Parts: sequence; structure tokens; C-alpha cells
Amino acid sequence: MKLLMIYAERFAYTTALKALESVPDIQKTHALERALVGFIHVESQDEERLSEVETKLIKNLKWAARKNETTRIVLHSFAHLSESKAAPEATRIVLANAERRLFNADYEVHQTPFGYFLDLDIQAPGTPIARIFKEF
Repeated sequence: MKLLMIYAERFAYTTALKALESVPDIQKTHALERALVGFIHVESQDEERLSEVETKLIKNLKWAARKNETTRIVLHSFAHLSESKAAPEATRIVLANAERRLFNADYEVHQTPFGYFLDLDIQAPGTPIARIFKEF
């Protein structure tokens, strides 16, 4: 798994282009303030260890959220950090489980529309802890 975390003072998106035929047609615009955004890339080799990568994902998101003094986390499927890609269903499982577990740990969790390219608006401060990359 590859994980790029960006703390955003403002994060907004609008659905732009449907990338997977299997997802419903939606048009959505949403904006959040003071959120940690996780750009999450589940790789094909992760499919054999979904529980392990899910746990590491959650631990990293919680740590970065604490460091940036927020309890708001955005989960964004971002299959652009590696050439290796897990099946869409495996990624959906990881995201759904992470959302549930973070919510149960008292985080405000948002998930961007799965299977869409999005127009993004990110306003992130120029501090070292606002941008973190992890690979596991």
C-alpha cells in the first residue's frame, strides 16, 4: 500500500469523470475544513493481506491526524502512486473497513466517491507535518 497524507485547511471536490462502469452515476460537490486527506493506493500484493494493510492504514491516519490537531479524516482512493493496482472490490473493502473503524474511534470520516476522477481544490499549509508519504 502507498499512502500520501495531506493536511488541508480546505479540501473540496467535484465529481468529474466516471472511471468504473460498476459504480452508480453521481454528481457531487463537497468541501471540508481542517481535514487530513489520505490518498490511498491499494496494490495487488495487498490483496493477500488486507487486514494487515488496513490496520497500518488506520494507525498512520490516526497518527497524522493527531500531529495536525484534527479529528476529521478524508479517505480518497488514489490509484496513481504505483503501477500495481488491487482489484476495485479489494480497495472498496479496505476503505469501508477503515471508515467504520475510524468512525468507531470518534473520528469524523468522509469518503470521496469511489470510481471517479475528481476536480480537487486543496489548500495545505507549508509545514513539514502537512505532507507525509508512507509505504507498507
